[in-house]
Amino acid sequence: MSADVRLTQLDGKLPNLALMRLSAFHKAQGHRVHFYRTPYRQLGEPDYAAVYGSAVFAFSAERVERFRREFPEAIIGGTGSGDPITVEAIVGDFAGLDYEPWADFTASLGFTQRGCRFACGFCVVPGKEGKPKSAATIADIWRGEPYPRHLHLLDNDFFGQPKAEWKARLAEVRDGAFKVCFNQGINVRVITDEIAAELASVDYRDDSFKTRRIYTAWDSLGDEALFMRGVDRLERAGVNPSNLMVYMLVGYDPAETWATIFRRFDGMVARRIRPYPMVYGDRTRTVPIGGHNGAIGAKRLMDFQRWANTGLYRRGVAFSDYNNSTRHDPLFKQQDDLFGEAA
Repeated sequence: MSADVRLTQLDGKLPNLALMRLSAFHKAQGHRVHFYRTPYRQLGEPDYAAVYGSAVFAFSAERVERFRREFPEAIIGGTGSGDPITVEAIVGDFAGLDYEPWADFTASLGFTQRGCRFACGFCVVPGKEGKPKSAATIADIWRGEPYPRHLHLLDNDFFGQPKAEWKARLAEVRDGAFKVCFNQGINVRVITDEIAAELASVDYRDDSFKTRRIYTAWDSLGDEALFMRGVDRLERAGVNPSNLMVYMLVGYDPAETWATIFRRFDGMVARRIRPYPMVYGDRTRTVPIGGHNGAIGAKRLMDFQRWANTGLYRRGVAFSDYNNSTRHDPLFKQQDDLFGEAA
């Protein structure tokens, strides 16, 4: 018997892999799938046999709560939902993916491995996925002709899987002339010379497949020596530091000050690396926490994030001079960040 199912993507600009599996799962049962990006119930929507929502980012908490009010019976997953439920709990080992709700998306996406070797306090991956394990080959992930050879790899720890496996996956990328986006980042702290050379040998790209880019992270000032050692190894292998975009965690360390934040930020800018601040917790908090720095003032973490992610520092706008009115400068181009949130 046919039934109606609602899928709701509450954040993110990439197709949501969990919703793709749910869509394929329900269509395989003959159900009618309705896809929305809004948490609001629309006029004329049918009575649903099942309602699903997915939120990846913590900043979507208000949208998640609105969605719960609109659809109290909804099953809501994803790291931004606060619910540990996984798609496997619903579909079991069903592995199909449905790209149809994202008709304008032509790349292919998936995981070559799941899990992570590390146990960072701010990350939910180890708890949800466990230790690294191989998941799929490049042939498994690519949608085939006529789609472009563009791969979004969502691996949280690509080089955490057995060496023979990651070497095989990179060989598949090279031999198949794929452009690959390591969307979740490469752990630069543990890069070896061999890994650096392997990375340099593939056509790594940003999430639009237009620019040469490797994503990585620098979460703690205490990792400065390890981070810079990894950058050095990549540079020796032929990866220009200007090709690096670095997710820069701010707001997690309770002892953080503007001085420690800018120690990381300025160190990256000096090497032509592109920092990409990501705020942990309350984006409206000021820094230093419990103190004051008169040179900068009580600016919010979200102000620093916007100032950096939109590149105003490269255009001569000092952070101490930045304020919300700067956003209305005709020379200031508002952009979407990697996560689909207006910067």
